[in-house]
Order: sequence, then C-alpha cells, then structure tokens
Amino acid sequence: MVATASAPTGGDFIWDGKDEDDRPLSKKEMREGIRKTGGRPKLANPKKSTTIRLDNEVLDFFKAQGKGWQTKINKILQDYVNSHHVA
Repeated sequence: MVATASAPTGGDFIWDGKDEDDRPLSKKEMREGIRKTGGRPKLANPKKSTTIRLDNEVLDFFKAQGKGWQTKINKILQDYVNSHHVA
C-alpha cells in the first residue's frame, strides 16, 4: 500500500502503515463484521402473521386510533379469549 500523512482530497484514505487501528478492513474482514442475525431478537412466544377480513367500519375505527392499532385489536381479542376460556 502507498503511505500518506493525510487523506487525498478527491479519494479514499490510504493507510500509512503505522497504526494498525487505522488500517482499512479487507473485504473478508468486512464480510465477517456484518451482523448476520438481523431483525428483532427471537421471542419465546412469537406472533403469527395471518390475513383476516374485517368490516370497513371496524378497520377504519382502529386505524383512526393511530400507531399500534393492530396491537389494540390483538389485545381486545386476547381479552375475549381469556374471558371465554373454558378450563
């Protein structure tokens, strides 16, 4: 590699060979450093995705509540299940 004291005006920084912490990563190191577990942490009891048909009036009502409208529907349905659960 060519060593310079500062980054060139129109290009990328070139490592001066002195400080290992300043060394650019290789393509292999870049690939290894990319987080592969993306997304949210795994839940013990994850929700399932489904499709449900609702009346327009019902859907409009919940959407008008703003962010979290799907969570509100889930909570109402969960409360119903809990109150009607046969032991």
